[in-house]
Amino acid sequence: MLRFFDILLSGTSLLALSPLLVPVLIILRFTGEREIFYFQERVGRNGKMFKLYKFATMVKNSENMGTGTVTIKNDPRVLPFGQFLRKTKINELPQLLNILNGSMSVIGPRPQTKRCFDAFPENSQAAIIRVRPGLSGVGSIFFSDEEELMHANDDPEDFYDHVIMPYKGNLEEWYVQNQSSQLYFMCIFLTFWCMINPRTRLKSWFFSKMLPPPPELTLEH
Repeated sequence: MLRFFDILLSGTSLLALSPLLVPVLIILRFTGEREIFYFQERVGRNGKMFKLYKFATMVKNSENMGTGTVTIKNDPRVLPFGQFLRKTKINELPQLLNILNGSMSVIGPRPQTKRCFDAFPENSQAAIIRVRPGLSGVGSIFFSDEEELMHANDDPEDFYDHVIMPYKGNLEEWYVQNQSSQLYFMCIFLTFWCMINPRTRLKSWFFSKMLPPPPELTLEH
């Protein structure tokens, strides 16, 4: 049933958003480094690697610079137009094609690079690969300010590996264990609500008695 909703929602969204997507394609073609799409290997269902689609927002070979595949706030590798695309999450919209081809779902654990996936606890890794990764999900909703959290820390990579990823792994593991149509649509609603109201407490209110308690210095907003 969820696969039916994935196809319906992603197909409808691509048609509805085409007036936005076409200008973005044109702007990317003639600005920055003239790259339109960015393809990156991510860990998918059953641990198989797949190519995740995004609009290009960073300089070429950014994976080999700075913090690698981990992005922080005000990352110097991000291009000017890319900052707008990232802030509005428009850079993620090409993943609607990933949803159509079956490599992703609308809601699920956020797909990670191999380096970031390995930062999950082993039990979380085993749970996460049981389902299709998602365009959004519980982990994405609760860590919508992930780049800001890392930017505020003296050692962002260590903070990412030892604070963010273990807890995010617990959240994604919880989603896999409780996956349902109701949770699917709840996460879609909360994703849009958090984009409109970044500081909202609604996400905590929805899940207050269900999710594992957060670590210090992360989710108390």
